[in-house]
Amino acid sequence: METLSGKIAIVTGGTRGIGRAIAERLLREGASVAVCGRSPESASRAAGEMQPLGKVRGYAADVTDLAQVRGFFEDVDRDFGALDILVNNAGEGVFRKVAEMTPEEWHRNIDLNLNGPFYCSREALARFRKRGGGFIVNISSLAAKNAFSGGAGYNASKFGLNGFTEALMLDHRHDNVRVSSIMPGSVDTGFSGGPSDRSGDTSWMIGPEDVAEAVIMVLRMPERTMVSRVEMRPSRPRK
Repeated sequence: METLSGKIAIVTGGTRGIGRAIAERLLREGASVAVCGRSPESASRAAGEMQPLGKVRGYAADVTDLAQVRGFFEDVDRDFGALDILVNNAGEGVFRKVAEMTPEEWHRNIDLNLNGPFYCSREALARFRKRGGGFIVNISSLAAKNAFSGGAGYNASKFGLNGFTEALMLDHRHDNVRVSSIMPGSVDTGFSGGPSDRSGDTSWMIGPEDVAEAVIMVLRMPERTMVSRVEMRPSRPRK
């Protein structure tokens, strides 16, 4: 299996939830990690809390803003000197029926869940070229293949992310860039406005650390092998 020790990784939305779990797991594997969040306070606080695990820095960046994405990657260049792994995790959902959804809410889904991964992947690819290769992991969702009422914007963004992920892999597999998609179902996080019932006992849900484990699994595959898609479901969901 490939070692992650000494690798340099970016995790977008890495200050909490799934992204935080991924960042912590990468640090435990010996990688150096840059995380971004929307506010300087949350990014700084998360990085400080993870500091005992290894080299980690937090940056304020909104991945829906191309200029901020470019600035974020330039900061990582300065502080880390290279990049080996990008985890496009930042995401959210606005759940409305189509007739009730505003254009602004539609764009919140598409801009963060689809445009953000494009902006970040494009920046990462330029750095992978200098490095001789790299790895991109996109955190998608089972909503990328299973539409549901009230999920039009979220479904569209995640369906699009899956298509983008597969095309990205085909475009750059011969540049020694591997690309994987992780598609969890209901995860026990503070994901705002999600369709799953998060009241009462949530122990049946997937844990954020379980998603992190899947990310590490695909990253540690031998170089000759690429796991292109991982689907994750709660073992025993509510009946």
